Amino acid sequence: MDKIRVLIADDNEAMRQIERKIIEKVEGFDLVGEARDGLECIQLAEQLRPQIVFLDVEMPGKTGVEAARVIQDMDPSIILIFATAHDQYMGDAFEVYAFDYLLKPFKVSRVVQTLEKARDRLRPEQEETPLPHTSAKLPAAGGRMMLHHREGVTFLNLQDIVLIQREDRATVLYTASGGRYVTGDSLSETEARLDPALFFRSHKSYIINLNHISNITPYGRWTYIVHLSGINQDALITHEKYEELEKMFTT
Repeated sequence: MDKIRVLIADDNEAMRQIERKIIEKVEGFDLVGEARDGLECIQLAEQLRPQIVFLDVEMPGKTGVEAARVIQDMDPSIILIFATAHDQYMGDAFEVYAFDYLLKPFKVSRVVQTLEKARDRLRPEQEETPLPHTSAKLPAAGGRMMLHHREGVTFLNLQDIVLIQREDRATVLYTASGGRYVTGDSLSETEARLDPALFFRSHKSYIINLNHISNITPYGRWTYIVHLSGINQDALITHEKYEELEKMFTT
């Protein structure tokens, strides 16, 4: 089994060395790169495609939060873990749906615990217990979408679209029939063309088809994973959006 790729970003060499030793100590992880500032972090994330990124908040070039926003638009599935001496940025960190927020100086055991949780998220070894939810479904809507892309135009049945997400700074649509369609339209532009009775904006990077929700499980703090039927991709949903979704299905 391939090791989980990790990138660390911190302008302090001593802190990078500490994080490096901890990551090397935990089984199943591979440190693929180190960045000394926010801009280098973004460049390495695009080049190395890590699955986990450790970020300091106060860095030259771009802050950790600014870098996290770019990385999230690049690939929202990357796990973001902030490691900083400043607790006042916690709110900003969780606005970009950080998996965890570690305050320096942190205990080695605390970082190991976070890495193990991230490993469980990326490589679930047992069936997860879903959060309580109803099996009721909202009525499916009819209609088709005309999608413009580089190769031309494709017509998609709305009911076949399972997930729409930001990926590599583009908007990608996944269908139950196995299709993957890339468009230059923003997620908001795409959302405006969808039936709100069928599609739900669960997160700034995801729109999900309500009729394809399989179950929802915890992810980090204040965020959950939406497992969808028909495709291998998952989506994220914020705590506030989860509560909104719950009301839709129970009222």
